[in-house]
Amino acid sequence: MLKKIVLTGAAGRLGGICRKPMAALCEALVSTDLAEGLDDLAPNETYVRADIGDADAVHALLEGADMVVHFGSIADEAPWEKILHSNILSAYNIWESSHQHGVKRIVFASSIHAVGMHKKHDFIGVDAPHRPDTYYGLSKCFSEDLASLYWDKRGLETVAMRIASASGKVGNSRALGSWLSDGDLIQLVEKSVTAPTTGFTVVYGVSNNDRAGLDNSGASALGYRPKDNAEEFAAEILANAPPQNNQDPEDMCHGGPFAVVPLGESGVEMIRRRSVKT
Repeated sequence: MLKKIVLTGAAGRLGGICRKPMAALCEALVSTDLAEGLDDLAPNETYVRADIGDADAVHALLEGADMVVHFGSIADEAPWEKILHSNILSAYNIWESSHQHGVKRIVFASSIHAVGMHKKHDFIGVDAPHRPDTYYGLSKCFSEDLASLYWDKRGLETVAMRIASASGKVGNSRALGSWLSDGDLIQLVEKSVTAPTTGFTVVYGVSNNDRAGLDNSGASALGYRPKDNAEEFAAEILANAPPQNNQDPEDMCHGGPFAVVPLGESGVEMIRRRSVKT
């Protein structure tokens, strides 16, 4: 059992899902975010409110840590200045402080938006060139490259999980290929933490979907065996979905709506406005 895991982004939906599973893997779990506090802390879990864009705050959090599970960032497109602080500077702080403290591994919530402008029908693997769809996606490219550099030069392991659609449900036709169920998310994070060795590894955070446009075969090296499949929702989703437009990047690219949202503007808000109209 690990002595200490630090979980960033613990107040977010995905970080919150991982709190109890991570607490079960270590003697002490330190959860952190910008929220004032968290409910239902595990007996071995403490919460520290911190801005991970602050290098000193990160350095204090990581003292004595064996691993970092890094979910903390703006999980949406946003103006460059916000992405720079919350996603890019924070990533440098995490990797540099991990190196200074002798952390073994960082398990990192990257995103499909690092390769969001690739076409779904190209069936890309983890070796596909970065092709971000937003500043948000660009920040994930930076973090992946930073992780690769710290492995090559400093021996710090990273598993970069390019999470696709992890809203908890299959709500549209895109998610038939990109869905990551909550159960499979937990399994992927657990396997990334417990694998004996990983080096620098990129995997896709997707379930065992029949329509996945991604080659995620390399994830088996971690022991990841996704159990859920969005196909069980296909008949209902497709019966109510509008026809796909093969000239529309939103329909054709892995980034979906993030492939068409203007730079610096919220993709989540764009989706919300559409749902209100319909």
